[in-house]
Amino acid sequence: MIARVTLELALRKEFDYLIPPEFETQVDVGSRVQVPFGPRKVLGCVTALAEESAHTNLRSIIKVIGAQTLVTPKILKLARWIGEYYCCPPEIALKSVLPDAVRKEQAGWRERLFVRALPIVGEFPKLPKRQHEVWNIIEERREMPLQELIDLAETTAATVRHLEDKGLITITTEISERDPYARENILPTQPLLLNPQQVRALDKIKVAMDVEGLGVGRDMNSPEVPEILKAPAFDTPLLDIFKETGREVKAAPKDAENASNGTNANRVFLLHGVTGSGKTEIYLQALAHALKQGKGAIVLVPEISLTPQTVERFKARFSSGPLQTLVAVLHSHLSAGERHDEWHKIRQGRARIAIGARSAIFAPVDPLGLIIVDEEHEHTYKQEESPRYHARDVAIVRGQMEGATVVLGSATPSMESFYNCSRGKYTLLEMLERVDNKKMPVVRVVDMRQAMRRGKSIPIFSPQLKEAIQQRLERKEQTILFLNRRGYSTSLQCPLCGFVATCPNCSVSLTYHRKAQILCCHVCGHTEPVPARCPGPKCGNPEIRYAGLGTEKVEDTLAKLFPDARIKRMDSDTLKRKDDFRRILGDFRTGKIDILVGTQMIAKGLHFPNVTLVGIIYADLALHLPDFRAGERTFQLLTQVAGRAGRGDIEGEVFVQSFTPFHPAIQYARRHDFGGFYDQELEFREQLKYPPVSRVAMLTLKGRNEEKVKLSADHLRRELEKALSGIKDLVIAGPAPAPLAKAESNYRYQLMLRARQMTGVSQRLAAMTQSLALPDDVSLAVDIDPVDLA
Repeated sequence: MIARVTLELALRKEFDYLIPPEFETQVDVGSRVQVPFGPRKVLGCVTALAEESAHTNLRSIIKVIGAQTLVTPKILKLARWIGEYYCCPPEIALKSVLPDAVRKEQAGWRERLFVRALPIVGEFPKLPKRQHEVWNIIEERREMPLQELIDLAETTAATVRHLEDKGLITITTEISERDPYARENILPTQPLLLNPQQVRALDKIKVAMDVEGLGVGRDMNSPEVPEILKAPAFDTPLLDIFKETGREVKAAPKDAENASNGTNANRVFLLHGVTGSGKTEIYLQALAHALKQGKGAIVLVPEISLTPQTVERFKARFSSGPLQTLVAVLHSHLSAGERHDEWHKIRQGRARIAIGARSAIFAPVDPLGLIIVDEEHEHTYKQEESPRYHARDVAIVRGQMEGATVVLGSATPSMESFYNCSRGKYTLLEMLERVDNKKMPVVRVVDMRQAMRRGKSIPIFSPQLKEAIQQRLERKEQTILFLNRRGYSTSLQCPLCGFVATCPNCSVSLTYHRKAQILCCHVCGHTEPVPARCPGPKCGNPEIRYAGLGTEKVEDTLAKLFPDARIKRMDSDTLKRKDDFRRILGDFRTGKIDILVGTQMIAKGLHFPNVTLVGIIYADLALHLPDFRAGERTFQLLTQVAGRAGRGDIEGEVFVQSFTPFHPAIQYARRHDFGGFYDQELEFREQLKYPPVSRVAMLTLKGRNEEKVKLSADHLRRELEKALSGIKDLVIAGPAPAPLAKAESNYRYQLMLRARQMTGVSQRLAAMTQSLALPDDVSLAVDIDPVDLA
């Protein structure tokens, strides 16, 4: 037999290898193998089996990695699609579907010594006092790790070995799984009673899950298909939903890319529920329905929202009862060993629910019945390195391939997803009220221009916000203050000569971190000590100033304004240890913290009933970036942060401090009006042919010599015009310097492609980039459907 192997080298080729007789029963499609490649030994994945090869003198597979295939045929098919659509070598796409901890040549299992009590045969031997104390612990536990016994009994391994010599115990080496939540005391929970809007949403999802094979070639006119699902690509219930919210909807042209054939719209749901409307409970009950069907599920959560609180909700629901199953967690905060063990729980079928960040979409859940993408609008679902896939879009493709239902959930859906609902590709489910009739928080926009006129400098806190914080402290209620910028000050400036401390590697200013007394670049990580005098030539002014503000300065100012308040800051500067995130949130939940200051990691997925006030320090921060999504991102962030307030019995209040208080993104967020924001934003996107009405590809060239990069970009433009000629409605913009013109010592130039359909463009791009001649020190990155234009 011949194995076709894709190596972990970006060669865009498969290589044939002989399967030695001793490996014939072990090698299958998806097996990880070690093979000879020239003088080296390289790891790869078997992508096909054949009986003969066009090549002669084939070399043999050296080694099979793992006892079972690691890449299932379904995941292999998904990896091939990622390689084709996102213009990356198939080897890179295949490499991305397995965690590093699983791809290693050596098995990553942890082995530990375990002590077990043996049945006592005959008379019990006489033991010294110390050995008897140890025996009493073993007799009670019957089985436990040796090290745990030594620590508990405050003894030595030699003492325990004496008991083994006397035939009372056996000590064996066994695999000990690493469970990141082993020390957590998670109490089981029961399904909650749903309100009418939750029942309607869940019923539609369950009906779709009950239809076997829907979306994979099934005849939608079959009598087995419920009437609720026999909707055309653009159905009446969807039109009614839009009429209720006062929005006009235009039907989609039949030839639109990925236009629904009547099946996809009924397999993909957009659950648009305001913050606190009970989306998580719908997820949990939909997961239970998948388990009842004997299927598994994947829950995607943005890395930043993957808090212990979020994970505990899912583990608590399925920790006992008839639907009890292991819930495996996959994210970057786990150790390599924990990731290895959690992944294998899924592959072995012991864990039927996988919850994790974007890479969890490749979890080997089989059979797969449901995929949930929570906070589907989050830009962190987009991978920054090759393959630059978007986990939300990969989830939809995987759902189509495996006949699984996909639920996209958000209080602030992405423009793309909501647009797909209006065109009939997805089914829209709306929940516009909070559970238990709790009111949405009152949002007050504070015009900081007025506050600035009263004082000499820009204040951090407006008088209104200061008074509101004081009231919460007096009432023993909690406050969250949000500023999406860490550090103390954003720049160091000299008022005499105008010198600004900038990064030598990037085109950004250095941020001042007061506690560490350093200037730091938040792009490349460069640091340097804080100068006592202006470093500018012929200056030396000792009165250098720090401009701007970050979370560190907010925390410092709060401590001076409210000396008796218990204040804590949460950003990547304060979360250094693995359990810091859990510890701070635990203290906040139990009322040990009065005011929590943080960046976007406190903006989503947190539920604290005693939080009645949220203050957004500087709402304009991302509003004026050179990105067509700046308004959308600001609207989403303000709405999400505001949603942390008023989740208990007391109505919440939100203060939004802004220097552009009448910007549409801020005003629509104030009114919690997603529909109004969507309508005006779509009009702007249609005029300029930006997503969602078109698709975008961003081509970025970078190199250390700016002139070479610029010439290469001009050459690329000419090659693109030749390769993409004939594509309808194609717009090529650039080349131009990137918004971040220099990063990590590399100069950057960009070209943007906009087209109605991307599949044909990406195929031609992949072919063109393979043959494109560029200087050795200039590299090209292709990003299909980018979410960040910097």
